[in-house]
Amino acid sequence: MEDELETLTGERKLSKKDYFVVSSLLFGLFFGAGNLIFPLHLGQIAGHNWLPATVGFLITAVALPLFSVLAIALTHAKGVYDIGLPIGAWFALLFMTLIHLTIGPFFGTPRTATVSFTVGISSFLPVQYQQLGLFIYSALFFLAAFIISYNESDILTLVGKVLNPAFLVLLFLVFVVAFASPMGKMSTAPATADYAKAGTSFMNGFLEGYNTMDALAGLAFGVTVVTAIRQLGKKKDSAVALVTAKSGTLSMSMVGLIYLLLILVGAMSLGRFKAAADGGTAFSQIVQSYAGMWGQALLAALIVLTCLTTAVGLVAAFAQDFNKHFPKVSYHVWLAVSCLASFTVANFGLETIISWSTPFLMFLYPISIVLIILSIGVKFFKKDRIVYSFGVGFTVIPAFLDLVASMPTVISKSSFGLAVVDFRDKLPLATYGLTWLVPMLVGLILGLVVSYLYKRFKKPVAAQG
Repeated sequence: MEDELETLTGERKLSKKDYFVVSSLLFGLFFGAGNLIFPLHLGQIAGHNWLPATVGFLITAVALPLFSVLAIALTHAKGVYDIGLPIGAWFALLFMTLIHLTIGPFFGTPRTATVSFTVGISSFLPVQYQQLGLFIYSALFFLAAFIISYNESDILTLVGKVLNPAFLVLLFLVFVVAFASPMGKMSTAPATADYAKAGTSFMNGFLEGYNTMDALAGLAFGVTVVTAIRQLGKKKDSAVALVTAKSGTLSMSMVGLIYLLLILVGAMSLGRFKAAADGGTAFSQIVQSYAGMWGQALLAALIVLTCLTTAVGLVAAFAQDFNKHFPKVSYHVWLAVSCLASFTVANFGLETIISWSTPFLMFLYPISIVLIILSIGVKFFKKDRIVYSFGVGFTVIPAFLDLVASMPTVISKSSFGLAVVDFRDKLPLATYGLTWLVPMLVGLILGLVVSYLYKRFKKPVAAQG
């Protein structure tokens, strides 16, 4: 069928090598050493209920990111700004800013430093020097990121092509050892209270997938993959989407397999360790237990370098996009702002960054999901401003309630926070963290109805005028 379409449209037929190139791009976009901590931690807190938790996690950490790239392909968007543009330029700029701040200097970029420090460096330092060690390490880390990004050098990208495969090989060896000599049984692994039942385990796994931030990254950087596909000879949006889907199935299956194995390793590790405060600590404990200090040192070096590669990409992308939309401030100034802000946030530590990023992800993910739905259904919704406005508008309010409810106790337990939580808990699906789902569906339906009525009654008035 695809061959017939290619013959009729005159588009170039892609080779297996072409599909492999696209798959590699997608894999590189969504696979990062920094994200490995979340499935590992999920395995530890889900315990014997790892299966429903895994299914939920893979929906938001694997399937949704692929859909975000499809959204870019089908709407011919040049980035996250264009995805929000049907509502208005003000919303597009605001949404783009929030996305880039979240995956950039507020949470995503500082996390690359704290994850690599927690996994690779902290175990070699005495407890009393942990904070000082993080300060020095993060200063050197972001200084290196600034220097490399300042000259817009491709050297680290080229090095990354060697580092990422090397890291995958070592990770594969960890999997082999972990399953050949398991620390415990998954069937008897204890589950935390939030994962005690299969239903809540699924939903909490679904929400845990937000932490990867990959759906947001897909909206922000998916245009890179889409552009590569068009350069290979695919011009029609439907053809680009088909190639994205085919290549994405392969690449995201690999990402999903890695996540699954990490979840299983996390669950089995409960036979020897208690659930750690975060996945970085758990990963360090597990690797050191199997490979000793030298093995951990080798893996740590690779994690530090692969996380630095990711950080360089994030700070450069932040500076480029903000320089594009706010050109009075130079690329290099935005780059310095990104690195300094990331350094500052990184020194609060991995656990604090995760606890503060979760509320903002609870707010941004529902809005991103409705925009992805509207973008994938672009032929039906036709970028209609009314439908977009109703869909997003009805989603924003409950998403904000989820944001407040999931804030650290200093806010969620304040008088304002308690009032918000009390109101939120009365809404449908509040127990599952999905208060936005029903309002979103209502908003989309109302938007379609209002849009239809507006167009129907506008024409006779225009004709009379």
